Amino acid sequence: MKLKIYQIDAFASEVFKGNPAAVIPLEKWLSDEVMQKIAEENNLAETAFFVKKDELFEIRWFTPKLEVDLCGHATLASAHVIINYLNNNSKTLRFSSKSGELNVRKEKDGLVLNFPAKSFNIAKLPDGLFEGLGALPVELYKNDDYMMILDSEKEVRDINPDFNLLNKVDTRGIIVTAKGDKVDFISRFFAPRVGINEDPVTGSAHTMLIPYWSKRLHKKEMSAQQISARGGHLHCVDLGERVEIKGTAVTYLVGEIKI
Repeated sequence: MKLKIYQIDAFASEVFKGNPAAVIPLEKWLSDEVMQKIAEENNLAETAFFVKKDELFEIRWFTPKLEVDLCGHATLASAHVIINYLNNNSKTLRFSSKSGELNVRKEKDGLVLNFPAKSFNIAKLPDGLFEGLGALPVELYKNDDYMMILDSEKEVRDINPDFNLLNKVDTRGIIVTAKGDKVDFISRFFAPRVGINEDPVTGSAHTMLIPYWSKRLHKKEMSAQQISARGGHLHCVDLGERVEIKGTAVTYLVGEIKI
């Protein structure tokens, strides 16, 4: 079997920036085992697979280790592929996922993800988190991920994680965030338990970050930067029960895989 594969740099305006994702359009679903093996072979933060069903695109995402319920950058990458390579001129693309319906709207200056906002609760510091990051949070919250609030952008930049210790923290990932020096807020995201030591740009993390910073800053529209080595800029809007995340994407590779 031959399948088209696209590698897209999401939340980037040029290649080698943002977060790379593999995108594989399918006519029908492959087995979970095969999709997981493809994701492991790709060895990217996420591989997205989708199948068109009427006016919807059913979408699933796999890290090199497991399937996840939501991935922002690979959804952005999938929309980029559908618009630029599958001749779809719809202004809004609708995706069906394990996290419900997701929409991506095409605008002149980027693609806008419309995702459900995530609620979160105050959390106690778990074993390994302080030791793994070398920083104590001002505030700590949890949903699927821990969200650690620090005092300054410098503190976030200076973190040098011990991933062996962070791998023992029982959560999908760990968001570390602070008010930004040049943007409204900045963040980093660590997820060694799912095979991603540090994710370059994490759309799903912003479903927690946006509601938090909107309330903290008393702003509905905000600029954000994920300050990984590759980096990525996101324009964020708090809509209450949902959030919008705008970014751009560029194509790095178009190819074919044989399985």
